[in-house]
Amino acid sequence: MKKGINIWSFGETTLSKAFETAKKAGFDGVEVALDLEGEISMSSTSEDLNKIKSSAKNAGIELYSVSSGLYWQFNYTSNDKEKREKAMSITRKQLEAAAALECDTILVVPGAVGVDFIPDSEVVDYQTAYNRAKEALQKLSEDAKKAGVCIGVENVWNKFLTSPLEMNRFLEEIDSPFVGSYFDVGNTLYNGYPEHWISILKDKIKKVHFKDYRRDAGGLHGFVDLLAGDVDYPAVMKAFKEIRYDGWVTGEMIPNYAHYTDQIVYNTSKSMDRIIGGKV
Repeated sequence: MKKGINIWSFGETTLSKAFETAKKAGFDGVEVALDLEGEISMSSTSEDLNKIKSSAKNAGIELYSVSSGLYWQFNYTSNDKEKREKAMSITRKQLEAAAALECDTILVVPGAVGVDFIPDSEVVDYQTAYNRAKEALQKLSEDAKKAGVCIGVENVWNKFLTSPLEMNRFLEEIDSPFVGSYFDVGNTLYNGYPEHWISILKDKIKKVHFKDYRRDAGGLHGFVDLLAGDVDYPAVMKAFKEIRYDGWVTGEMIPNYAHYTDQIVYNTSKSMDRIIGGKV
């Protein structure tokens, strides 16, 4: 496995500084993110992206995935047609950026039926959400094929695709080698077990997020540092071994320290070494 970390784990910083910190902390790569503004945005040019690629190379860091937090605002399942179209354009820009940065995967949130942690979030009929998300990703699979970049559908707290059987069926119905699972270990703890997801999704898993979660806490504040929660990482790693997954695993952390804000990057690196390297 290759060890990466998501750019959101760094808090406020430039990409070049994040790359340098990631290298010092022992990471092989960094998962970058597309936003409306910033170093990688909807308006980024080929020249902009080439500078970022060079910066990562100079730091000795690989770029392998482009995520985005924009899908909580714009998604394929919304009742607002303009928002659905905006979500499609976000995905296409992610694919463009990933190809330019030589990343082989992008992360997408497939939409939502409802979101508890976003005030006044719209509620979409489940069957309607399913049909809209599937139709969007079937269309976008052709864009992904042209770009030579895979789309990874993340399991998140969206009251949608809530079981591994349903996620597996959803991906099978899309029926494209360019659309698979971006599997988030920690997100499953809310109502399931990550090792079950792994054994069902198997080779549909394109990339993996490492997080940890305490069930008793409930809500978003249940997310904690790696090895401080309830994820049975020995069982998780056993499941990965059984399906022969040896791709990227990415720490996706919340920079929640008031001081020494980069410490979580170093802590996450050591915890990931322990998880990947042997029994925790």
